[in-house]
Amino acid sequence: MGKINHVEKLTDSRFVNLYNVKATSVHNTPVSYYVASPATDIEDLKLKTKRNKPDGVIIYAIYGEKRDRVVLVRQYRYTLDDYIYEFPAGLVEPGEDFHEGAARELREETGLTLTPLKVDKSFERPYFTTVGMTDESCASVYGYASGEISTRGQEASEEIEVVLADRQEVRRILREENVAIMCAYMLMHFLQDDEPFAFLEAGIE
Repeated sequence: MGKINHVEKLTDSRFVNLYNVKATSVHNTPVSYYVASPATDIEDLKLKTKRNKPDGVIIYAIYGEKRDRVVLVRQYRYTLDDYIYEFPAGLVEPGEDFHEGAARELREETGLTLTPLKVDKSFERPYFTTVGMTDESCASVYGYASGEISTRGQEASEEIEVVLADRQEVRRILREENVAIMCAYMLMHFLQDDEPFAFLEAGIE
């Protein structure tokens, strides 16, 4: 196992910061590694706390009386200079339970109201997103969305289109569009399962 010798904070931003990690590898060679993190200081990095507290939340929500459409956002991302399909998502605010954060984020991004499902903790616990680049982890919340689409809660910096996609549109999106990987995997299940949330019933043994 490698050994971390020193961590230096390189930026001072509100939502994400860059850290340089100086380490020694298991092969006794020097390592200089860069980590992006929502942490505002070194002591809050997960390599220091060793606690997997969710930084963000991802919302997998089904819409409609027939429960045959999934709530997606088509969002412009500067990293791609293009649009990408994602689930509604966002950061968990300090002191906020991630279930509360999910309802707030869905309302802000889409105008819709979330009725969350109670699920086995193994399905909603925070998992890491892109661990080769960041220590960010996100919890998942599942449920049903209702109401009318509105973009009034979106921030001025956001460019988001709300999409209520049926299975035919999901197939097209997976074939033709940029899609976030966490969203893509769930959409593949959505295509195959008559009941989108059937997989939540069993839990993980």
